[in-house]
Amino acid sequence: MEKVVISPKYQVVIPRQVREKLGLRPGQEVQVIPYENRIELIPLRPARELRGFLRGMNADFEREPDRL
Repeated sequence: MEKVVISPKYQVVIPRQVREKLGLRPGQEVQVIPYENRIELIPLRPARELRGFLRGMNADFEREPDRL
């Protein structure tokens, strides 16, 4: 687990290991969510980058009658 320090301007630096693991780039937007007693940063991805991410998902399940 990495530790960061909040600057006087309320800025933090995301550690290199975390940036590389998540593929974060300079200028990329993240969504900030306060959750219980913590802060979550969710990287926002362009819709084009998400294309096909469900490929190969198992769709063999029973559907509700109104969804056929």
